[in-house]
Amino acid sequence: MIQLISKHKENENIVYIISKKTQVKKLELSNDEQIYVQKMFDNKSELVHLNSLSFSKFVVLANEEKEINSRTEALRNLANKVANILNELKYESVNIIDFSDKYLLDFAEALCLSTYSFNKYFKNKEEKSKSLKSINIISDKISKKEVLLKNSLCAGVFVARDIINEPASFMTAQKLGNEIVDLSKKYGFKAEVFDKAKIESLKMGGLLAVNRGSVEPPTFSVLSYEPKNAVNKDYIVLVGKGLVFDTGGINLKPSGFLETMKSDKSGAAAVVGTISAIAKAKLPIKIIGLIPSTDNRPGNNAYVPEDIIKMFDGTTVEVMNTDAEGRLILADALAYAKKYNPELVIDLATLTGAAVVAIGESATVVMGNSEKHISELKKTGFEVWERLVEFPLWDDYAEQLKSQVADMKNVGPRWGGAITAAKFLEHFTAYNWVHLDIAGTAFTEKDDSYRGNGGTGVGVRLLFNYFLKILK
Repeated sequence: MIQLISKHKENENIVYIISKKTQVKKLELSNDEQIYVQKMFDNKSELVHLNSLSFSKFVVLANEEKEINSRTEALRNLANKVANILNELKYESVNIIDFSDKYLLDFAEALCLSTYSFNKYFKNKEEKSKSLKSINIISDKISKKEVLLKNSLCAGVFVARDIINEPASFMTAQKLGNEIVDLSKKYGFKAEVFDKAKIESLKMGGLLAVNRGSVEPPTFSVLSYEPKNAVNKDYIVLVGKGLVFDTGGINLKPSGFLETMKSDKSGAAAVVGTISAIAKAKLPIKIIGLIPSTDNRPGNNAYVPEDIIKMFDGTTVEVMNTDAEGRLILADALAYAKKYNPELVIDLATLTGAAVVAIGESATVVMGNSEKHISELKKTGFEVWERLVEFPLWDDYAEQLKSQVADMKNVGPRWGGAITAAKFLEHFTAYNWVHLDIAGTAFTEKDDSYRGNGGTGVGVRLLFNYFLKILK
């Protein structure tokens, strides 16, 4: 947790952030310590750790030669290194003073995000927990509101990470719905979970088809946060893919691709995390979250290639591959979103391996029909380092989804798979719409700085900061 304090006590852990080497003289360091720090910086170090046995001092040098967004991200990564050292030494708190007056909140945020651990299933949970709990910032230029925003954001990211990291043995579609209801009570938004009977009455054919091979029923969760002082007249709607586990169905995934499929609910996690953060921060934004959820299994009654599905909006879809299931459940949700007459709909999904093949794991693919919103999201993405790469959404790609026996197919040919998936989704939209394919950024199998190991919670920081801009 981040806290604003007026001053720190002697012999406490402290981080000094400076932007010029000459600022070392301003720090509460002995003459020998100052000489050592200067020497390390002259040798191109950007982080110096001074271990005083009972406490630690850190001096961080911001590289002003770097572009501002790259510079800030470098400092976030240095914050993660500081957190790792503090956790290794079993320290519980740290103070931060920023002599540059530019980076304090971003550095504190990265420290906070670095405190996350998913230790629920360890026998000795405490041994696996991070020791760092309190992050104290010392500044007369930072407001309590700014600190609240950062704490709300970190809480939202942790919500998303927890949801992603839960295995299918626990996190069924029903359990996800229950978790959303619990979170709504904790953070102050409303939640309603449709059961299978309700989904059947709504004729959500995509969600029901994908669910056919499962022994667990599907759910469709509706989250809403509608403060009386909302600045937006019309709703913003977030849609998240909630595949609690994806085997591929009858088109079974091979070994090597199954082992991370608990992360196929990362889009849903991002939606829940974002709305939790917004509600905790009491942002004046009227927002809806829609989460279709099921697992995709090759059970006795599983849907198969060449099946024809009638979707929520009446569109018929020829199934060509049962592993292209995410777009089917999202399509029902996107069509359902029309009832809100939204000013903007953003969907998030670990939708295609093609997105990862195209740009790797360093960025999210973005497409849509609203260049204004895409442009602002791309700018925000660079600022928070959840970067977006825009793909074309030309009508040529829609031709590849034509079927001889139904209105459309659920997959196209091999090439351009991320785009044809988005073209499929576009068919079900009739409003300003942005699609985020987070397949490459949602989950990591190794430590990735402040993003952690496992579910990253990608999308929460992007959307939360984007909505903050709307309020300015």
